[in-house]
Amino acid sequence: MTKTVAFLGLGHMGLPMATNLVQAGFEVKGFDPVTEILDTAVESGIKKCSSPQESVEEADFVVSMLPNSAAVECLYIDADKLLDSISRDCLIIDCSTISSNSSKRLIREARIKGLQAIEAPVSGGVAGASKGTLSFMCGGEAGDVDRAREVLEPMGSNIFYAGAAGSGQTAKICNNMLLAIHMIGTAEALQMGVDNGLDPNVLSDIMLKSSGANWSLQNYNPYPGVMPEVPASKNYSGGFMVKLMCKDLGLAQEAATQSKSYTPLGSMARNLYGILNLRGGSDLDFSSIQKLFQEVD
Repeated sequence: MTKTVAFLGLGHMGLPMATNLVQAGFEVKGFDPVTEILDTAVESGIKKCSSPQESVEEADFVVSMLPNSAAVECLYIDADKLLDSISRDCLIIDCSTISSNSSKRLIREARIKGLQAIEAPVSGGVAGASKGTLSFMCGGEAGDVDRAREVLEPMGSNIFYAGAAGSGQTAKICNNMLLAIHMIGTAEALQMGVDNGLDPNVLSDIMLKSSGANWSLQNYNPYPGVMPEVPASKNYSGGFMVKLMCKDLGLAQEAATQSKSYTPLGSMARNLYGILNLRGGSDLDFSSIQKLFQEVD
């Protein structure tokens, strides 16, 4: 029988993820507070619902992709109290990047009500969401993660079990802190080369074959025109927004404070992205950190 997935949050990441579930044969019932987004979702075969409660009726799985901790806790626990509307044989999969404490609270409150829930934050960006090649960093009970695989596999090529509740979120913010650091370093090096007369295409090729090679340089070059399909060549539109990177770097610093970890580069990355955010770059892709170096006299 066809299984039903309630998908909550159909933005830049959520919509292509939900679309991949439709293509994999699931019935997907979607909700998003933005009407225009819902109308677009219908074109992808997603059934439009008028409320979160309507979307979870008769659902086998609930998948959420929301912007922050407050949104997740309000939806499931505090305001909408969605946990009260979800059947006990349904599995909750929260793919949002939020604090580990918020994830722990969701999973704990679900368990109190006799429900199963896991965290499964993602890496791979909008391109990965569209291609179904995301990496999921899962936390919760191992058996629940195993059960979630049939839903996660159509959306991603890597499913990692990080450990108990909160572990997936910790893995995600460690990864994104490193992503921010090597994106900043890549942009800085490229700009220095251009300022000294080098062609960014040539410099990128040289560094890709040398010890400076990294994911940002290989897959997501921040200098306009080097890679035609990435946000840098599309006026930094689409992709992973600066304001979301700021959020993730803030979560990383909160975790570092709690664990008394020393993260000077993570702290610097947060400050640089914060400057870019305040200068009007909040909705640009995070590779637009290149603009910060271009503005230096």
